[in-house]
Amino acid sequence: MRSLRMIWTLAGFLTVSTIFSHSAAQEHKIWTAGKYSFSDELGGFSIRSVSGTGTVSDPIVITEELDAVAPVTLVIRSEKLEQLNPTTEDAGILFHLQIRTVNGSGHPWVEFGFELQETLGKPSDYNDGLSFYQPGDKTGMIHSNLFASYDDDFEPYDRMVFRDGKADPAANVSFDFPIGDFTPKRTFYLVQEPRIPST
Repeated sequence: MRSLRMIWTLAGFLTVSTIFSHSAAQEHKIWTAGKYSFSDELGGFSIRSVSGTGTVSDPIVITEELDAVAPVTLVIRSEKLEQLNPTTEDAGILFHLQIRTVNGSGHPWVEFGFELQETLGKPSDYNDGLSFYQPGDKTGMIHSNLFASYDDDFEPYDRMVFRDGKADPAANVSFDFPIGDFTPKRTFYLVQEPRIPST
């Protein structure tokens, strides 16, 4: 009888573990578009949809919602095998990204910043191969529907801040920009930082 009770207990534990794992997988779905996958697994926001191929005419469009005024980090993984071999001609890639964000924080955003990181929590430098297309002509590639201007800050960071506008609570704000990916690492990060009026 004791052995039977232990079997039931183990079966119950495995069932709960399976349900928990399934729920976690559902909560942090991996979205694939073009040669990349995208995830909100680090928390703080939710991806609603991802589409597109990454070209100028068909950018990768990520629709998401931010629930608080705090930086969040999008996890980006390369799905192309060439990325792992920097000696091949296709080791690097330029892709075009459009972030569509719902302001679910309950506060107006007066600025919005983005930062690329090859290593989580470590500023991007010139040698890591990541940038908002730093060496190229970005004319007409970077814009937002609610912010009129932007500043980029290279070395020792790779940051871009959209200014001169406002995204009210529940507003939909979009940001378009290119990303140059010449890093040999398969995974990198895009930090997103909404900013509210200073008090």
